[in-house]
Amino acid sequence: MLFFMRDVSDLETPVCSVGDMLRVTGSREHRFRNRQMRYRCFPLLFLLLLMTVLFGGGFVADTVAQPSPTTVAAAPNDTAPEEAAHHEEGVPLKPDVLVHLGKFAITNSMVATWIVAAAIIVFAQMATRNIQPVPGPRQNRWEWMVESLYNFLESVIGSDLVKRTFWFFATIFIFILFANWFGLIPGIGTVGWGHVDPATNRFHVDTPLLRGGNADLNMTFAMAAVFFVLWIYWAIQSQGVGGVLHEIFGAKGENKGFMKLLMALIFFLAGLLEVISILFRPISLSFRLYGNVYAGETMLETMAHMVPALSWLIPIPFYFMELLVGIVQAMVFMLLTAVFTLLIAQHQPGAPGAHH
Repeated sequence: MLFFMRDVSDLETPVCSVGDMLRVTGSREHRFRNRQMRYRCFPLLFLLLLMTVLFGGGFVADTVAQPSPTTVAAAPNDTAPEEAAHHEEGVPLKPDVLVHLGKFAITNSMVATWIVAAAIIVFAQMATRNIQPVPGPRQNRWEWMVESLYNFLESVIGSDLVKRTFWFFATIFIFILFANWFGLIPGIGTVGWGHVDPATNRFHVDTPLLRGGNADLNMTFAMAAVFFVLWIYWAIQSQGVGGVLHEIFGAKGENKGFMKLLMALIFFLAGLLEVISILFRPISLSFRLYGNVYAGETMLETMAHMVPALSWLIPIPFYFMELLVGIVQAMVFMLLTAVFTLLIAQHQPGAPGAHH
């Protein structure tokens, strides 16, 4: 995955200079407000691989393929085939394991994640390999997307904070967006291994070859967990340890005497609730994204099987809606993480330990 950072320093030799970017508006105008504005691109694929390998496969995917002893024991019963058939209906909550490498399991959602990450990296490298003052189509599209994200985030969290955090927020948005859209490509979730139903003589896919990366709770939780670690780092970097504790537990306002003690107690209790809220943020972020993507998969699956003769037609309007949902969910995840960072990293007057 690529991480992006804007460099507005006066360095004479940038790492990846965009130069005087121009656009056609009747006359050629400068794309950037500041000629010193440059982008630096860092290929940090290891972070994405860390998320998908550790969270996507190694920890919980092994439990997906292993049947429970209760299920194995219940197989001889007469009702077991009916229960199994009923269990196979609809979209499964967990990803399917394709290959076992020892105790490590590779799931179909992990493979889809790797494909999306590789596609983004290849396109970004092709777009920025030979930077031109007059950008070509690929360079123009990539710069437009990155610059639009930067300007948008700058208006939300400020110029100082966006310089330090843009690389993460841009990566999260781009990856989530294209992972959501990749899951809508025909064949994702419908091509794989299965069986022929004797009653209807129709082929049913039991183990899809690919599945959307964000339809795996492991993936969404991995992104939320990485953000949680970075949130702690950015908070301490901006406020210091004392400033963070004061921001959470410190009494606000000017009080004297008994009211000062009372307000200190109230804000301390409120701080305990805030700590619980902070600890639940990775859970809420991961389940929000996973739930919306899974709901979209379920809706498309239901529409496709509502009228078998029209299974190619009925889901089409819902595909367009899911394209919009993919953008919205990527924007929501990015904005929530950005606002959470802003709330703790913004400098409050009188906060101890705050520094620039």
